[in-house]
Amino acid sequence: MKHAAGLAYRAEGPDHAPAVLLVHGYPETSYMWREVLPALADAGRRGIAPDLPGFGDSEPDPPGTWERHVEALERFVTELDPGPVSLVTHDWGVLVGLRWACDHPERVNSLAISDGGFFADRRWHDLANVMRTPGDGEKLIAAYTREGFAEAMRELSAGISDGALDEYWKGFADDTRRQGHLDLYRSGDFEKLAPYEGCLARMARPTLILWGAHDRFATVKMAHRFHDEIHDSELVIFDGAGHFVWEDEPARTTSTLLDFLERRVRTA
Repeated sequence: MKHAAGLAYRAEGPDHAPAVLLVHGYPETSYMWREVLPALADAGRRGIAPDLPGFGDSEPDPPGTWERHVEALERFVTELDPGPVSLVTHDWGVLVGLRWACDHPERVNSLAISDGGFFADRRWHDLANVMRTPGDGEKLIAAYTREGFAEAMRELSAGISDGALDEYWKGFADDTRRQGHLDLYRSGDFEKLAPYEGCLARMARPTLILWGAHDRFATVKMAHRFHDEIHDSELVIFDGAGHFVWEDEPARTTSTLLDFLERRVRTA
């Protein structure tokens, strides 16, 4: 692992190659991009994947709010200074990454969005509502054991490996990290996205939308909404995948992303 601006990160590919910035979701880490990073390097690009604060090998930076994650991503990109990036996002990484991209459109040359919303009129799913409820959230987050966490993740994804579970469990290592999960969800008021309505369409960047057909948390209707709102975007739905589409279909998602970048984003 490398470190920059207080975040641990994985990176593969030549230092001065066109950069691809990959932002993980919850409760994952940069480890979720383990198939993508070497493939990007082989294609002549540089993949850069941070662990967000309090996840993986990055230290917590309380409070673990949505805004703090966006600020951490900005500091990270500023320190590395990779030039315009192809931004790849999943789950909470969509909310963090796209909010950052809308604030800094000059730093982004393309978008890839997977299994996460960016709409002011969205509503949270049941698990998130528990985490957002004082008392109930504390009980839930304190009750997680390694075994229970593994069981829950494997119910959601057939592709989750023991190695992945070990990496993602790091986010539950202590009370500060667990509190950060509650901070994140409790700061996730979708009305904060009202100023960003129409931002992605106005950016007019080449956009790829990848989605698991059986996503329980961000339904495929959301993928179609992105596709409708972003002109000339590309939509790929993976029939055998759920919410954790990069875990369920690592080879197909990776090849789809590489094909998109090859066709739509110059390497020169």
